This record gives sequence, structure tokens and C-alpha cells, in this order.
Amino acid sequence: MKKKLKNNVYWLGKVDWDLRTFHGEELSTHRGSTYNSYLIKEEKNVLIDTVWLPYAKEFVENLKSEINLEDIDYIVINHGEVDHSGALVELMQHIPDTPIYCSQNAVKSLKGQYHQDWNFNVVKTGDKLDLGNGKELIFVEMTMLHWPDSMAAFLTEDNILFSNDAFGQHFASDMLFNDLVDQCALFEEALKYYANILNPFSMLLRRKLDEIMALDLPIEMIATSHGVLWRDNPMQIVEKYVEWANDYQENQITIIYDSMWEGTKKLADNIVQGIRKVDNDVIVKVFFLPHSDENDLISEVFKSKTVIVGSPTMNNSMLHSVAGFIHLAKEAKFKKKKAAAFGCYGWSGEAVKLVSEKMKDAGFEIINDGFRNQWNPDKEAQKEAIEFGKEIAKA
Repeated sequence: MKKKLKNNVYWLGKVDWDLRTFHGEELSTHRGSTYNSYLIKEEKNVLIDTVWLPYAKEFVENLKSEINLEDIDYIVINHGEVDHSGALVELMQHIPDTPIYCSQNAVKSLKGQYHQDWNFNVVKTGDKLDLGNGKELIFVEMTMLHWPDSMAAFLTEDNILFSNDAFGQHFASDMLFNDLVDQCALFEEALKYYANILNPFSMLLRRKLDEIMALDLPIEMIATSHGVLWRDNPMQIVEKYVEWANDYQENQITIIYDSMWEGTKKLADNIVQGIRKVDNDVIVKVFFLPHSDENDLISEVFKSKTVIVGSPTMNNSMLHSVAGFIHLAKEAKFKKKKAAAFGCYGWSGEAVKLVSEKMKDAGFEIINDGFRNQWNPDKEAQKEAIEFGKEIAKA
């Protein structure tokens, strides 16, 4: 079912209410997602992106009900990942010679995934495609946001930026626009999307945002590839990206830990007390790692100025849950954030040192040598944990 964006521009995507993980099992999507495809009907008819492969047949049937496939003059693929290009094989069986406009790297990714030599037309930043009626598509390369093949397309006169993965959210809704959905949920998902997918490329993003601004495009709507579209003050999400791309942090300290026999848990509780004795305004959040969603935790780390990671010692090391989470944090490439480690041990006690080393390797500034306690914390150890919390707050 198509939905009208503006004038002769329509949404023809798929709302995936049931999606709970993305990129395989790598990313949680508690609120589902959408795969947004767009049809422009001018003197030339243009299809922008498709949908994920499992919905290819459904997509093509829906497309047939809206337009004679032979009347599609151009296809634009802003990014070759299968959630955007998955319906191409099904579609191109019907219109095999239709020109596909994409970046040079997208030709590589599309050929590599589908092993088809379609009618590719390579475009780069500033290239234009005439649609008639005084309207053009202007292409903007978005390299590494978040694949090397990514790009965006701007429709003149209607002033719509088809931004692909930039500015999106994994957020299923049958309400097409940002002003029609819950704002807290929207921005929670937008931040999670940025923290987990785009934060590693913040330096590139800062340059790309400057480049987009320099083009002086009169953007009135941002049509993303996932989630709802930004029509009410669309530049608000661009402004958020500018903020998020500049080593973002809030006044928040996050404690993330695993525990075997609750000794490390007791330390976490006392560290919070210590922080509170020094700073009653800072937001403190505590997460028991095995009961937490790791992608949600990456969002919390993204918001934090300091992260305190706890693990008991087992087999001369930290628990594998903690090691895995630190690896995930390293992939996110956080900058200008501080960290410290804590944990209990019975015999050898290496975990705290190893956590500190791993957090440093992940790009965090280590505050101190950490706090470790042998066996179950007694009253004296709990007092020391409070002092450790005070030290963290002062740092």
C-alpha cells in the first residue's frame, strides 16, 4: 500500500513489526523496523531503493499495483546492503534493462551479492538526474555512513533528501512521519541507531555533515531508509547528528558488571553510594550485564562521561560476558570517555587489571588502578568501595 509523501512522491516500503534482531543477531530491534522504498512519478518515474529480501515478492506485487513496471525509467540504489536492495533480483526479472543509478562501490556490492551484470550507471557527489517537470535528483556520496557504497539523493522542487541509513531508526510504525509518533520512543531509537551503527564513523560524519551544509540544499523532508520520515523541522535530526558526532556525553556515570556470587554486585551498590556522596546531580545507572541488552548498554555508554566495569576473576581472567561487551564497546570507537574497573576474587585476582587494560585498548581514559576485593566484601571492604566511588565522582 503506497502512502503519499508530497506531490508525486510515494512511500512503498514494508513495516516489519516482528523484527527483533538486525544484522543477523548483532543488533537488537525492540520496536521492529521499516524498509523504506520510494516512488517518484514525474515525466520520468524513479524507484528509490527496495526492501529486504524476505519481502521481495510482496514488494514487487505491491509495486505492480501502483505502476506498470515497464514504466519505471530509473532505479536508484543508495546502498547495496540486502535490507535495501533485496528485492532487486525479483524486480529485475521483469525489467532487466532498467538503468540502476548507484555509487561505484555499490556496483561492487550489488554484483558481489547477486552476481548480476545489470545496467549500472555510476554517480558521484553533485551528479544530477533529470526527471522532467523542472525536477532533478542530485546525488551525494555518503561513504562509510555506514558502508563504503552509501549515498543519498536530493529531489529538487519537492526538497526531499532520500538519506538512506543516515538519520534513521529501527522503529516500526504505520504512521509515516516524525510528528505523528511518540517523541521519546523516536529519539531513543534514533540515538540507539547512531550509537550502535554510526558512532564508529563520527569523524567522517562530521566532514559529511559540513559537506551537506555547504551544498545549501533547502531540505524540507528527510526520507530515511528505516523508521519514520522527518517532515516536522527535519533539520532537528541533522542538528542531533552534529551534536552526537562531536564526542557526545551527558552528565552520566554508568556501572556495568557481572557477578558470580554477588560479591561484585555488592561492590557496585557501594560504589553508587560513594558517587552520590560527592555528586548528587550526576545521573548514575547500574546494569547487571547478563540481564541487559548489550545494544541498549552501548546507548548508555554513548551518553556517559564515565563507565565503571566490574567482573570477578575466573580462570585467571574476567568473565567472558564482560570481555565480549568490552569488545563491542571497542567496535563503537568511543572518544573522550573515562573508565575504571572493579571486582571480587577468591584466589588469583587478575580480572580488574585485565578489564582496565581492555578498556584502555577500547579507547577509554583509565582513571585509576581499579578496586578489587578478595572474597565476599565485609563492612570494611564496602567502606573502601564507597571511597572508590567518591574517587570516581571527583575524577
